Amino acid sequence: MARSTTPTTPHVHPSADDRPLYRRIATELLGELRDGTITPGERLPAERQLAGHFGVSRQTVRQALEVLRSEGLVETDRRGSHAALPVGPLGTPSFLAFPVGARPADDPSAVARAAVSWETPPPEHAEALGLAPHRPTLVHRYESARADGRGLRTAVTSFSAVALAEVEELARYRDRADSNASPELRRAYDWMRRAGLTLHHRDCITHLDDDPSMRVTRRVHDQYARPLEITDLVVDTRREALVYAFTLPAAG
Repeated sequence: MARSTTPTTPHVHPSADDRPLYRRIATELLGELRDGTITPGERLPAERQLAGHFGVSRQTVRQALEVLRSEGLVETDRRGSHAALPVGPLGTPSFLAFPVGARPADDPSAVARAAVSWETPPPEHAEALGLAPHRPTLVHRYESARADGRGLRTAVTSFSAVALAEVEELARYRDRADSNASPELRRAYDWMRRAGLTLHHRDCITHLDDDPSMRVTRRVHDQYARPLEITDLVVDTRREALVYAFTLPAAG
């Protein structure tokens, strides 16, 4: 079941099942959430579409959604309902890690530091995000290396006004910026998806002149072509090979 389409053949509900109809619908909808037809964070179709899909009334759909909400499997906000199933663990190939180049949290050989600030971003970031000159925004800095100091990676990320307006979890960090607390933004892309944003990213890899390092610049925008964030990652290639991995979505 795609987000914007509804199957033409409604589901058939076995008469032998003596559970209330709304609970049977909740079970069927949960099955579609778990099999990946609707991905975590993706908005569900409107109640009217779900009613047509399952061949039941909107009231029955509403009751089914309430069952899933009470179990923490569906969340509803001002944009509608969306799946809230747990995603795969950090560091798996299907997880788009933030920031680009971040090592898995369970890598015992890595030492990482991160900080957030509310400041004027680098000029090239401001231009890419459509920010007025000298306008401050949320800036995230990340640094990691192996325990022996090898394989240094540094990343600077600037978020757009759109990202801070649309993603509640990011907006909260404005008040936490410049504090001594270590920020935890590794779920930033997941938060964006949960806010109903479809992420598109473009990564550009370049060699730095007169420097044995590589730069990866990631730009992320949403389904409306609005910029969300830009990250510049620098990797010391003398000490570590730059490995670029990605996962293609399943054919639909």
